Amino acid sequence: MTVARQQVTEARRIVVKIGSSSLTTAAGGLDADRVDALVDVLAKVRSGGEREIVLVSSGAIAAGLAPLGLARRPKDLARQQAAASVGQGLLVARYTASFARYGVRVGQVLLTTDDTSRRAHYRNAYRTLDQLLDMGAVPVVNENDTVATDEIRFGDNDRLAALVAHLVRADLLVLLSDVDGLYDGDPSRPGATRIDEVRGPADIAHVQIGSAGRAGVGTGGMVTKVEAARIAAAAGVPVVLTSASRAADALAGRATGTYFHSTGRRSADRLLWLAHASTPQGALMLDDGAVRAVVEGRKSLLPAGIAAVEGEFSAGDPVELRDSAGRPVARGLVNFDAKEIPLLLGRSTRELAKELGPAYEREVVHRDDLVVLHP
Repeated sequence: MTVARQQVTEARRIVVKIGSSSLTTAAGGLDADRVDALVDVLAKVRSGGEREIVLVSSGAIAAGLAPLGLARRPKDLARQQAAASVGQGLLVARYTASFARYGVRVGQVLLTTDDTSRRAHYRNAYRTLDQLLDMGAVPVVNENDTVATDEIRFGDNDRLAALVAHLVRADLLVLLSDVDGLYDGDPSRPGATRIDEVRGPADIAHVQIGSAGRAGVGTGGMVTKVEAARIAAAAGVPVVLTSASRAADALAGRATGTYFHSTGRRSADRLLWLAHASTPQGALMLDDGAVRAVVEGRKSLLPAGIAAVEGEFSAGDPVELRDSAGRPVARGLVNFDAKEIPLLLGRSTRELAKELGPAYEREVVHRDDLVVLHP
């Protein structure tokens, strides 16, 4: 066993993500046998009491297609939400029954980006997941598709899984799909070779990564899985990417799938969510001095450094911070409504407090709510 695979066997808190195509039939309904096969593997992994599992599961929309008479995944958000509303109950009921065979309880956790980029919500999400694990339950996490709008969606559960792995301070992320790893070419063509290990982005810079899954019932493909692996690895969480049929081998540390080494340091803050899960609702254009203060000095953004404002947003929304050339340099949660900011442009907080009151003697974006975007 390689050192990398040994790290898999030593992982104590593991996030496992399963895609829609690995849980459903061709007609779109849940495949009970497939769900049971996954649960058999996960129950065995945690049976000794030393390992914890968080399951990020797709399949809610796919599970709701057949009951609603839909032949394929709808493109419009309203019908997707209707399918998710029906399918989410079916999905969790299936997991509840399947894990009950082992005397294990599950707890449903539905998230939106808003739940995890705002400070208080982020802490609460962590406490809930941590408490479920402490009480011996298996959290089943999914995006809250029934209420999420286009503006507050993760977009795919691969990225959600990477961010959940960071949130719960996992030791390992396992991404399960219908392909047994990352290949250096189209895996359906002769001569394509599976890549066993990825130590950094340079290892796969030459790889042409396909963008669509095979089954057509999910939103992800290899692109989203590699991006999720990059996010998790940069946050200090190693990743195994393989097929659902080889989940047992992957979790046992056998040489299956593609292993992504961690490339960054583990942290416990929520700024990873702000960088990767939030959708900016507007933009603030900064002068050169403010760009240096924010990017190099890691300082808060003050009104004096803002040259212009774009978009319509409310206090607490994520906004993009741009340099004089229009390039995004940072992202943060803004403390004022868009309509208030033109009154503040180029002025000191002391001057604003004197004229408008003490509520205006504060940062437009506090450094604790700001993340620098690296090219």
